[in-house]
Amino acid sequence: MKILRGLFVGRFQPIHKGHIEVIKHLMKKVDELIILVGSSQYSHELENPFTAGERISMIRLALVESGIDPGRCYIIPVTDVNMHKVWVAHVVTYTPRFDVVFSNEPLTCRLFKEAGFQVKPIPYFNRKKYSATEVRNRMLKRKNWEELVPKSVAKFINQINGVERVRELSKSDKI
Repeated sequence: MKILRGLFVGRFQPIHKGHIEVIKHLMKKVDELIILVGSSQYSHELENPFTAGERISMIRLALVESGIDPGRCYIIPVTDVNMHKVWVAHVVTYTPRFDVVFSNEPLTCRLFKEAGFQVKPIPYFNRKKYSATEVRNRMLKRKNWEELVPKSVAKFINQINGVERVRELSKSDKI
């Protein structure tokens, strides 16, 4: 029996409730899901405040809290190679075999299609509200960001002083 395995690419800076709804949707379509943590080499930047290890931890916490079987998921960090032509081959070297790629990001879709992979779009779940950019913006503005992420992720971010990190990263030394 062949296992149908999908690939879901994101930066998860941080994982939020929209991501969880997408993962739940995708888990109905595949036997196993590879959750690729993209741009994993970046951290401590305003757009990428969390390390690959922190993001993996948050994803796992969110899966368990949401009742998603983590045994059906692979969470794999992959660095950027900054050469689009070889990026798909780079991803393939880090991941188990997969049959379908799930993404709406135009460059990701194009690169995987050109490499011969089946690419399917993913539904958006209240995209204006649920985005990692919105989570980070609310952190900066001292607004309620915790409602956008699973409780276990909010607790984790607070334990690592993630909000303080985001706020410090937004500062400048320019006068």
